[in-house]
Amino acid sequence: MTASVGAGRHRAGPAFLTSPGMRLVGKRLLLAVPIVLGVSILTFWVLNLIPGSAAQQLLGPEATPAQVRALELELGLDRPAVLRYLDWLGGAVTGDLGQSLVSRQPVTDLLGERLAVSGELVVLAFVISLGLAVPTALLAAHRPNRLFDRISMVVSITGLSVANYVLALLLVLVFAVQMAVLPAIGFVPLSQGLGENLRSMALPAAAIAFPLYCFYTRFLRGDLVDQLQGEDYVTTARAKGIGPWQVLVRHAFRNSAFGLITVVGLNLGSLIGGTVIVEQIFALPGIGQLMLQAINTRDFVVVQACVVVFAVVAVLANLLADLLYAVLDPRIRYGSR
Repeated sequence: MTASVGAGRHRAGPAFLTSPGMRLVGKRLLLAVPIVLGVSILTFWVLNLIPGSAAQQLLGPEATPAQVRALELELGLDRPAVLRYLDWLGGAVTGDLGQSLVSRQPVTDLLGERLAVSGELVVLAFVISLGLAVPTALLAAHRPNRLFDRISMVVSITGLSVANYVLALLLVLVFAVQMAVLPAIGFVPLSQGLGENLRSMALPAAAIAFPLYCFYTRFLRGDLVDQLQGEDYVTTARAKGIGPWQVLVRHAFRNSAFGLITVVGLNLGSLIGGTVIVEQIFALPGIGQLMLQAINTRDFVVVQACVVVFAVVAVLANLLADLLYAVLDPRIRYGSR
């Protein structure tokens, strides 16, 4: 009896480690390694193709060749690019992303200060866009081709036609200049009050969220209408006397959620790219603004670290989307035969 119980416990550990979900996580993490490595190599290569001297840019046009040469020796910029990349990669594996060429601060410290701002901006944009898109799409699909549906489609097409940086300037003009109800620039941390923090993040979050809201609304509405008009399970549910809202929410939306999760995961890359411009417009001290400043000053170490962080976030977002499939539908078994 004791031996059999011990054997059962011995089998429980490997069974957990070899579960479909754990296999999925393992495969995605292994796949992320060459992806992040390739992104870092490509970024380093492109940065080194930029003409001119980084030391000259740091010292200014009045610097003498001797001063430029001395700074290059100090920063190690005279070494071959391959060796500099391998040194950076060796440090990155241990969590050391190098030292800023401009401020001489550790890059991990700079990123730690900025990631919280960018993270809050991204979360707010997602909450606003999905929080509005889902009920809008459900109402539009409930009575397709009616007034509300047509209005939502016009709004969606309009939002998709306007770039987020143009929308950001329009929001500043309306809400900060003309109505004067929200601040145009600046960031108030949470430590100084939740209300003031949300006021400072309202316009930048709206500038990113509105195009996403339009895209998610149009995508989800179209998929819901297709589900309601062409799927047998909808016909069966209606024949059983289930009400239209129950059919829409409990059946059609449940299946459409898989496509929405895929789109959200794929959109994260463009969402992060949008934060770079929006943070600059609204003077938010986020990682996007940090990367633009580093590009202007040719601080290659900071640019490299920012791009790698973006790549890691995008990979993790797609991994989370894959895991959510199994959460929504337990019948899905990744890697099972």
